[in-house]
This record gives sequence, structure tokens and C-alpha cells, in this order.
Amino acid sequence: MRRDRIVPLIVAVALFMENMDSTVIATSLPAIAADIGSNPLALKLAVTSYLLSLAIFIPASGWTADRFGARTVFRAAIAVFVLGSIGCALSSSLTGFVIARIVQGMGGAMMSPVGRMVLVRSISKRELVSAMAWVTTPALIGPMIGPPVGGFITTFASWHWIFIINVPIGLIGIVLATRFIEDVRAENHERFDVVGMVLAGLGIAGVAFGLSILGLNFLPWTVVVSLVTAGAIFIAAYLVHARRTPIPALDLTLFRLPTFRASVLGGFVFRLGIGALPFLLPLMLQVGFGMSPFQSGLITFASAVGAMGMKMAAATVLKRYGFRTVLLINSLVSAAFLAACATFTQTTPVAAMLALLLVGGFFRSLQFTSINTIAYAEVENARVNRATALVSVGQQLSISGGVALGALAVELTIQFRGGGTLQAPDFPPAFLVVAVISALSVFIFARLPADAGAELADRVPTPTETSDQRVG
Repeated sequence: MRRDRIVPLIVAVALFMENMDSTVIATSLPAIAADIGSNPLALKLAVTSYLLSLAIFIPASGWTADRFGARTVFRAAIAVFVLGSIGCALSSSLTGFVIARIVQGMGGAMMSPVGRMVLVRSISKRELVSAMAWVTTPALIGPMIGPPVGGFITTFASWHWIFIINVPIGLIGIVLATRFIEDVRAENHERFDVVGMVLAGLGIAGVAFGLSILGLNFLPWTVVVSLVTAGAIFIAAYLVHARRTPIPALDLTLFRLPTFRASVLGGFVFRLGIGALPFLLPLMLQVGFGMSPFQSGLITFASAVGAMGMKMAAATVLKRYGFRTVLLINSLVSAAFLAACATFTQTTPVAAMLALLLVGGFFRSLQFTSINTIAYAEVENARVNRATALVSVGQQLSISGGVALGALAVELTIQFRGGGTLQAPDFPPAFLVVAVISALSVFIFARLPADAGAELADRVPTPTETSDQRVG
């Protein structure tokens, strides 16, 4: 198999393992808690500890890969993730389980950004769209199929298998990475910004953790506000620090590039709304409509099928219409399909739900592929490591914010009708709110140059686009 095909597949499998593992545990918490002698509420620490570990170590990923080699770090990240998985499967106490999840988070923090960096540096720009489609798909599929897979494994086997299945997948990934991924590293070793990593890590962790539990009634609201506020203070401190440091942990000067700025900021707003879907949809189907986790999983899997279908068409669509046009139109189309979920009721035919989710999954995946790819349109090779770290930070914050936004919208709907238990009518307003927020990303994408990413799409701008670019 050609290198430009096998490398994206290796990265995609690793990211799928990470993305699914971060959500598969959700439906298995009660069974795990009962087995290790804890309670489900306390075991939420396993979810949050993984998130915190992920956020803290992401800023160090780019420098680490350049210093020790992309292949070396990518293999080590997979190995650490597998080691954490084994630790989770063997845990017999809450403390041991939380420590194992922290180890998993350390591996995941390196696996995602370094995997993207390997991809960008290994694939020509003309092949990057097709390659990125493979890498984008796991991020969309993982959160959708994670909960039902976790429920299925826990019901028909044992929760331990949720983590054990990572072992053979990880070992295969290490072997393939050794054979097909080049050990690219920087020629000149930059001094690592330890202070910047601490400030950025604590800031990202505080905001991401606080947002992830907002509206979930896991901690008192005063604690949640304190976490987000403390995170914001650390981020502000990092911004001051970055201006005084020649080579900061997170290179914010990348935001001067129009395509990178649109990718990270526009992608953040888009994901903020779309990211609520994996939280809202299963909850509505199970709590609102009374479906089992397995029935719910079969329906939500339609989005994953649509996402898989997109990877065949992304390069053709972007070559025909260009990044700016696709991002503008598709942000509204994807938001419309998200809003359409508000029409679901207990009497809606399952076939209709499947059709809407399947087509919606196609457009959402096309948007994610476009957003992730355009980020590297103007980034020179020497700064790819810094770009991947920033992209990963933006995605982590938007995912946490998306869940918080969905939970908050449902909670406000319940309060508006006078309180009580969660019911099916509480979900439509939430879907409409998150859809509107996703659609707002169109204003950021509208600022892209008409010929943005032309080389990535292997596309020659039309005379009209060229003229518009000169006028602009």
C-alpha cells in the first residue's frame, strides 16, 4: 500500500482508539464502580482526570516530537496509552483506576497532535485533503459509537474488555508506525518553554474541566465557576508570558495567518454547537423516548456511516468549489441538519431519523475535514509542530464547551417550564440553540480569501475569485 494511504490510516486508527475510549467509558461507569467498590459519582473522577491529563500535556506535544522525533514520540504515545489501558483493566480500587486514566491521558495528549504533525509532514499538500478525511472520521465516529459500544461490552461481556481491546490495536499501530512513518525531527533544538507549558496547561485544564461539568450537577456551581475563572486567569497569564518569550509553548503568532485563524476560531464556534450532538441525541433517545442504550446506539451510528461516506467525496467537492465556498455553505447546511433533530418525537419513524442523521453525518464530516485541512494552508514546515498543538487545544476546548452548552440548554429549558424531571419536550429547544451557535461560524469563514487553500485542494482559482482577491 502507498505511503500516502497507509500513514493516514495508521494515524486514524490511533485517533479512533483515543476518541472512542474517551466516551466508551460513560455507559460503563455503574458496572465499573460496583466491581471496584466505589460509587458512580466518585468514578466520574476517571473521566475528568483523563480530560485534565489530556489538556495539561498537549502544549508539550509539538516540542517533544521535534526534539525526539515524530515516529519515536508517536510510538511512545501509543505505548503509554496502551499501558494506561492495561492499568484500567487491572484496577481494583478508585485510586488505581484514576491513576491509570491519567496515564492514558498523557498518551492521548501526544497521540493526537503528533499524529496530525506526522500526517502534514509526510503527505504532499495536494494529497492532504484526502488524508485528513481519514483522520477526521474517527473524531466524528468515536463519540457517537462509544457509549453504545461500552454498553454492549459491559452487558454481554465485561467492562474490562473496553480497555483490553486497546492492547492489540495499539501493538499493531506501533508495528505499522515503525515500518511506515519517518522519524522526522527538527534540525535545531529549541529551548522548551516550561513556564509557558505550566501556565497554558493549567489554563486549558481549568477551562476544559469546568466547561465539561457545567450543567451536569457533578460539582457545586461555585466550584465550577472557580475552575473556569482560575483557568481563564492562567490563560491570561500565559498571553502576557508569550509576548515576552521568543519561543513560547503555544505560538499565538500563527493566528496572523488568515487560513489558520479561520480554522481554529471558526472551527471552535462550529464544534461548540455540533459537539453537543453526541451528548444530546443519546440522552433524548434513551431518557426522552425510552430506548435502550443499544437501540439508541444503532440510531446514532447512522451519523458515523454518513461520515465514512464523506471521505470518498471530500477531495472532489473541495477541488470543485474551493474551501471558502464549502465552509460557508456547509456550516449552514450542517447546522440545519442539527436543528432538524428538534423535530424528532417518539412517533417519528426510525427510518426517517436514520436518513436525517446519515446525510447530516456526511456534511458534518465534510466540514470537519475542511476545517482541519485549511489550518495548514499557510503554515511553513518548521512551524507545523506548533500549529498542531494549537489546533488540538482549540478542539479540546470546543468539545468540552459543546457538552456544557448542550447540558446548559436542556437545564434552562427545564427551569423555564417550572422544573421537574427530564422529559422529551426539553430537548428540541436545546437542539435549536446549538444549531444557531454552529451557524454563527459562517461569519468567521466569510473572512477567508476567495482562493484560500487552492493548493491543498489542487485547484486553480477562477478568474472571478482571482479578481475578488486582488480587490480585497
